[in-house]
Amino acid sequence: MQDLKGRVAVVTGGSRGIGRHIALQLAQRGADVAINYRSRQSDADEVIKEIEATGVRAMAIKADLSTMPAARGMIKKVHEDWGRIDILVNNAGITRDKSMRKLTDDDWNEVLDTNLGSVYATCSEVLNIMLEQKYGRIINITSFVGQAGNFGQANYAASKGGIIAFTKTLALEAAKHNITVNAIAPGFTETEMLAQVPENIREQIVARVPMGRFGQPEEIARAVVFLAAEGDYITGQQINVNGGVYM
Repeated sequence: MQDLKGRVAVVTGGSRGIGRHIALQLAQRGADVAINYRSRQSDADEVIKEIEATGVRAMAIKADLSTMPAARGMIKKVHEDWGRIDILVNNAGITRDKSMRKLTDDDWNEVLDTNLGSVYATCSEVLNIMLEQKYGRIINITSFVGQAGNFGQANYAASKGGIIAFTKTLALEAAKHNITVNAIAPGFTETEMLAQVPENIREQIVARVPMGRFGQPEEIARAVVFLAAEGDYITGQQINVNGGVYM
C-alpha cells in the first residue's frame, strides 16, 4: 500500500462526522491534514490533537464555506502556510429538509451554497495549484440522494446531484494533468445527524438498506483514502458506499 507521507490534504467539514474520520485516516497514512470548521472550535481542537498524535502536521481554519470568498480563502491559507495541496476532500454539507410545499428560498439557497457552491469554490482555487504541481487528487462527497432522490430533500438532492455532474466535468478537464477527480456517494451513515432521528424512524430507514445496517463513517473514509493513495488510474467516477440502498 502506498503511504501519503509528504502529501498535504484539505478536508472540508473535517471537525466531526465523516469528515473527522477522513482527516484521521489520511493522517494515519502520513499526510499533513488541514480541516475547516464553521462554529464548534472545541470539536476542531480535538481532531487537531488526534491528527498531531500520528506525527504529522495539522491545521484548523474557521471558515463558512457557504460564501465563496471564505472557501477560496481557506485553500489560499493552506497553500501559503504549507506550500502545496495534493489532496482535496470536499465533505462539508448541511441539510434543511422540507417538502416542496414548505421549502423556502432561504432553505434552498443555504443548502446549495454550502453543499455545491463550496465544491466549485474550493476546486476552482485549488486547480491552479495542482496544475503547477502536475499532481492532484480531488474527492467530492456526494450522496445516494443525489442519485435516487429522497422525500423532503429537493434542495439536498439537487446539491448532491450537482456534485456528481461537476465531478465528471472537472475530471475530463484535469485528467491530462495527472489530476483525478472522483466522488464518494454514501448511504445512510451513523453520524451525529442520524443519531438525532427518533428510533422508530431509524428502524424504518434501516429497513430500506439491503445490508440491514447503517454505514460507519470509517467505511466512507477508507474509500476516500483508497482514491487518494491508490486510485491513480481512476477518475470521473462515483463510488457508492451505501449498503445496497441504491444500485
